[in-house]
Amino acid sequence: MAVSPARPWTVPLGCLLILMHEAHCFILPNATHLESLLSRYRDEEPRSRAKRSIPWSDREEILLLHNKLRGQVYPSASNMEYMMWDDELERSAEAWAHECIWDHGPANLLPSIGQNLAVHWGRYRSPAFHVQSWYDEVKDYTYPYPHECNPWCPERCSGAMCTHYTQIVWAMTTKVGCAVNVCKKMNVWGEVWENAVYLVCNYSPKGNWIGEAPYKNGRPCSECPPSYGGSCKDNLCYKDNHYAQKPETDETNEVETPPNIEEKYVWAHEPVNKPRATKPKKTTAADHYMTQVIKCDTKMRDSCKGSTCNRYLCPAGCMNSKAKVFGTFQYESSSSICRAALHFGVIDNRGGLVDITRKGRTPSFVKSTRHGVETLSKNKPSNAFMVSQVTVQTLDCYTTVAELCQFKKPAAHCPRVYCPAYCKDEPSYWAPVYGTNIYADNSSICKTAVHAGIITNGEGGYVDVMPVDKKKYYNGSLKNGIKSESLKSPREGKAFRIFAVKQ
Repeated sequence: MAVSPARPWTVPLGCLLILMHEAHCFILPNATHLESLLSRYRDEEPRSRAKRSIPWSDREEILLLHNKLRGQVYPSASNMEYMMWDDELERSAEAWAHECIWDHGPANLLPSIGQNLAVHWGRYRSPAFHVQSWYDEVKDYTYPYPHECNPWCPERCSGAMCTHYTQIVWAMTTKVGCAVNVCKKMNVWGEVWENAVYLVCNYSPKGNWIGEAPYKNGRPCSECPPSYGGSCKDNLCYKDNHYAQKPETDETNEVETPPNIEEKYVWAHEPVNKPRATKPKKTTAADHYMTQVIKCDTKMRDSCKGSTCNRYLCPAGCMNSKAKVFGTFQYESSSSICRAALHFGVIDNRGGLVDITRKGRTPSFVKSTRHGVETLSKNKPSNAFMVSQVTVQTLDCYTTVAELCQFKKPAAHCPRVYCPAYCKDEPSYWAPVYGTNIYADNSSICKTAVHAGIITNGEGGYVDVMPVDKKKYYNGSLKNGIKSESLKSPREGKAFRIFAVKQ
């Protein structure tokens, strides 16, 4: 269960504000000196190109301090992961910082990210000062050991607030992005502060889940996810292919809206020079649809000839067909798919969707009568299959195949899903898309469907998904206005293919 917004995202302001209230004694009488400090975070005059939301030096200081503090937790953490800076989290933090509202937000983003806030005025305080103050809540926090967590870990905060600390040391939170803005006037719990320096840090994946400990206790790096390959740095699970920061220049210290050059974008893994023309690959219906439309007498062995032979649409009226069915529960491969589904009770005489799972060779098949269909027996080994019902499920823009129906052998059947409109507009750090044609299963299903051209962004619609085994590499691309990301040697999880649904 996730922590409710009212609890972790509104109340945590308290302890920080107490610290900031104490900063009243640091009001500087020298207004010129104060302006020179404030200029660190704002432009003197509006321009078409604005400074980054936070200086590069402060970004590095924040990131280094986060990882230092995460590596020194007590009791020690066995699964604490290395944290990276995320530009999209920075941009979302910048947008909120410019609202100058002393509260967590925006509301539509809070269910998907963690967030720590701080504000001060008067004497200069570096962002790292506030990060340290968040971590210092550890003095009021008692780590819940595993034997105390049955079935849920207790809350062990003896002070006003500890959720800033727990978010910083949440083991699986691996991305942070922060921004600083000087607010000319800011209402801080009923008081109007002038020239308030507002720090917003956003985190992903979010932490502070009720009933869970922030990390596992044990020897550092002894329980890292397999994707790290046993690599450890400063007591943190670490991979040496993390995002490398570039040296700061005048150009990288400015942000502007790039021109729309979607059609001309060239990906690093693609050749710059155009390849020679090749004959287009002939496509079939199976390239676009997973579901095969069949007849009442269609046999399993006649239709199942490819990787998409696991979902079928049966017509109405198959109860009156004379097509044969062999077996009970498991059906011989020469059986009618639709009449086997009627016999098992997956569909009725109105027809419908059926999923198939192949079971390999079976010694014999027993006859029976169920749901008005009589099957035959067969006393020699033959390939078999089972039938199952197809459900339909409505998703949001963020659901992944890893959450919905993970890959497993011999088959993993997903529900047919209905996607809402406008998933294209969701930010990639909580609705990501990894790959092209075959996608990593931690991708947003509905945003992937728009990328693949299966549905349109403005309408949404039904899609079929098929879990498959993972790939070593997923190629990113720009399609239908969505930039998918590349993944090399992905951490965990599998993959999936996505298909259109005939309306």
